Amino acid sequence: MIGIIDYGAGNLHSVLKAIARLGYETKLITKSTDHDESITKLILPGVGNAKVAMDVLNESGLSDYLRDQVAKGTSLLGICLGMQLLLESSEEGNVDCLGFLRGTVPEFKEYSEKIPHMGWNQVNDVQRHFLFNDIPDNTDFYFVHSYFAKTRDEKDVLGSTNYGIDFASAIGNQQVMGVQFHPEKSGKYGIQLLENYCK
Repeated sequence: MIGIIDYGAGNLHSVLKAIARLGYETKLITKSTDHDESITKLILPGVGNAKVAMDVLNESGLSDYLRDQVAKGTSLLGICLGMQLLLESSEEGNVDCLGFLRGTVPEFKEYSEKIPHMGWNQVNDVQRHFLFNDIPDNTDFYFVHSYFAKTRDEKDVLGSTNYGIDFASAIGNQQVMGVQFHPEKSGKYGIQLLENYCK
């Protein structure tokens, strides 16, 4: 079963529908007591402000829930803001994040004349990670964001994209990973990425 963290993120239901269309059973997690022992993978979606999101996650106990589940070996995929929250801190509200991966989340404004970064852009497959199985290198995915992930460890960069600078558009390892783009809005290859994660 795929557990989807519900903290009011704007893309929650589009992610939920995409996973359901793939044939996987899903469960919304709004508090730690919603956990089901059959959940083997978690998805942290996200559209919005990092500080507001972390306030909700902290106040609801979902931050501790996520840390407990990751410590137990449960896989976690962050999408868009959800990916940024995997890092240590964000400049958006100067907030401490979940800290699963080393790094920060700066704003694009120093690197690009036009923000947000919105629309289709290529993702360079930096590592042959299972998320990108059966997806061609430099495939276009759909982005909407003004902040980006800046990892401390190069080994955590799974994919990169250029928007004024080269930035990490996919990060993580074999257990905790995130994508800056919206796979649920990125056509067949976005759905393939979700399938790769879920299976």
